[in-house]
Amino acid sequence: MLACGLLAGCEYTVPLVTAPRMEIDKSVLGLWQRTTEDGKTEQLLVLPLDKNEYLVSYPSDSKEGMFARACLCRTAGLTLVQLKWFGTAEGKLPDDNRVYQFASYSMTGDKLTVRLLNSDVVNKDVASKKELAKSIAANKDNPKLFKEGMVFSKVNK
Repeated sequence: MLACGLLAGCEYTVPLVTAPRMEIDKSVLGLWQRTTEDGKTEQLLVLPLDKNEYLVSYPSDSKEGMFARACLCRTAGLTLVQLKWFGTAEGKLPDDNRVYQFASYSMTGDKLTVRLLNSDVVNKDVASKKELAKSIAANKDNPKLFKEGMVFSKVNK
């Protein structure tokens, strides 16, 4: 996952929104942690940039950590997080234009579950935001629209 983004790589070349309009969800702010299947700990840091945008670092505890601007957006009746990955903790920039990822999230107590949009269902080669939104809408009832969830626990320091 870590080449770009939250496990699956940066996949899309087009955004759903070009300007953030929805207010951030303050409940997701802070430091989050999960244990991977191989027993490693990974951290996700979500900070506010302004009232409509986040700064995301993942894994925030690694020199290979990625940084993204993120915002909430709505399409097909779904609220999604749009991530635009722009660099790494080592100062490396993306080497192509596949910088966007989309995710759903849910909160249960101090647990944050993040599910990435599945590019096997929503073609990663869509050419426009209209085409991307149409593909999501056409698949919104598909149980495989999103990949398996990653569950993070809030780190209280």
